[in-house]
Amino acid sequence: MTFLYKANLVRGAEWARLFAERAPDLPFRLWPDIGDPHAVRYLVAWQPPDDIATTFPNLELVFSVGAGVDQFDITKLPPHVPLIRMLEPGITDRMVEYACMSVLALHRDLVQFIGQQRAQVWRELPATYTAERRVGVMGLGLLGQALLERLKSFGFPLLGWNRSPRSIAGVTCHAGADALPDFLGQTDILVCLLPLTSETRGILDAKLFARLPRGARLLNVGRGGHLVEADLIAALDSGVLSSAVLDVAEPEPVPAGHPFWSHPRILLTPHIASTTKPETAVDYVLDTIARHRRGEPLPGRVDRDRGY
Repeated sequence: MTFLYKANLVRGAEWARLFAERAPDLPFRLWPDIGDPHAVRYLVAWQPPDDIATTFPNLELVFSVGAGVDQFDITKLPPHVPLIRMLEPGITDRMVEYACMSVLALHRDLVQFIGQQRAQVWRELPATYTAERRVGVMGLGLLGQALLERLKSFGFPLLGWNRSPRSIAGVTCHAGADALPDFLGQTDILVCLLPLTSETRGILDAKLFARLPRGARLLNVGRGGHLVEADLIAALDSGVLSSAVLDVAEPEPVPAGHPFWSHPRILLTPHIASTTKPETAVDYVLDTIARHRRGEPLPGRVDRDRGY
């Protein structure tokens, strides 16, 4: 019975140390040293291996090393093998830090000031106060709710949009496709924290941008596939949007010469908004394995119909 890790090898070494301390009876292997593939019962991965089902015929659980699972082709997993999203608290804490930083940077025109610095322009911009800047979050799962809770302290009017209804104190919540235009029309800073599914791919497009107040700002910390890149560039160049912070792209890394590298109204970071903390991730994984062995419900289990 083996646990196999297939992700960042530097963090993988830390996982190996923690497994040796906390689960010494469970053999641990780092990809590509898989040992006997028939012995692999548990797999944690960012990019899953090809032909999972045939390569590891005795798999019992598959974990995503991150909160998202869109990189997995669920149809390639046997129906009896649960796919588990990473729910350890380090992911949430880091995401909230990054998203708060980015919302404040968008609010205080930091992206524009960075562009002015590169152009050697010294110019003030009109001030807008937090009570006058409405922040809307798309995706009201664990991460979205944690972000909205932290943003309350800054005094922004807060909105949320989700596929299914949510009720969050101090947040005006909208649900479903019919409510999306009203949500967008009241949002000055839009934060995308949606899961990437067939329904949400390309949702950040020209039609959506046109429904925002002119000069709105965008933070995408979901997935690169949410964004229609050409539509974003056109919206920034025309003034429909005033600035954007992007931590994700498709593909990654962004190719050399891509306009994201040099556009004066885009701040780009290399998918670092949130990272899994090995100490708490290992605890979460071992607890989930124990629950599975006892036949208990599994937190973070992906609904195959919804894709998250």
